Amino acid sequence: MKALIFAAGLGTRLKPLTDRMPKALVPVAGRPMLEHIILKLKASGFDNIVINIHHFGEQIIEFLQNHQNFGISIRISDERGELLDTGGGIKKAASLLGDREPFLVHNVDILSNADLKAFYLAHIQSRNDATLLVSPRETSRYLLFDKENKLHGWINRTTHETKPETFVYDENRYVPYAFSGLHVISPSLFRYMDEKWSGKFPIMDFYLHTCDKAHIGGYVSKDLRLIDIGKPDTLKSAETFLQEIR
Repeated sequence: MKALIFAAGLGTRLKPLTDRMPKALVPVAGRPMLEHIILKLKASGFDNIVINIHHFGEQIIEFLQNHQNFGISIRISDERGELLDTGGGIKKAASLLGDREPFLVHNVDILSNADLKAFYLAHIQSRNDATLLVSPRETSRYLLFDKENKLHGWINRTTHETKPETFVYDENRYVPYAFSGLHVISPSLFRYMDEKWSGKFPIMDFYLHTCDKAHIGGYVSKDLRLIDIGKPDTLKSAETFLQEIR
């Protein structure tokens, strides 16, 4: 199984730590964030991984070399020339991931109790172009799905802003879920990435503007527990979180 790890972020929320290292190598419970994600993916059956790099990217390359790629196939999608955001990063990495099977996308700064293999297999069975791991946790921003878990829009409950522009929110028709930062993409999704979607762009913008054509679904995990370790306050509590989910 294949996976893409987003490790190219600038890590501005973790300054001054990220003034001298990439966010992906900031230690959590004695190990770099990236190592936690690689080991979880490997334990879940993912043996072909692509990692995108930008900020202090050479440190990530050296880290992987020093650990012999953790005994699996790991390749680098190099964005040191230009940071491409999530959508552009996925599009650039696609050539390394091939066009025959789906791949899981995982943010380097997300720790969770998600069953990654079950999620991946559920995507295959769904025949979605992309499947987003979501949960009913409390937040201000939600993705909106119909009763068949097909994506239709997004809402900020605080500002009442909705996306896409033509979307009209109906609370009786749509179910709100929070996005986890994990998704599975099939090669079929790329047929919707025309010349408009090139260079730097967020994948969520693409999903929201394409969900009327592409089949973008949600995989609901009601027992999902996750923590964003890209912030100083949660970085401190991450060790306890890891102990609780193991």
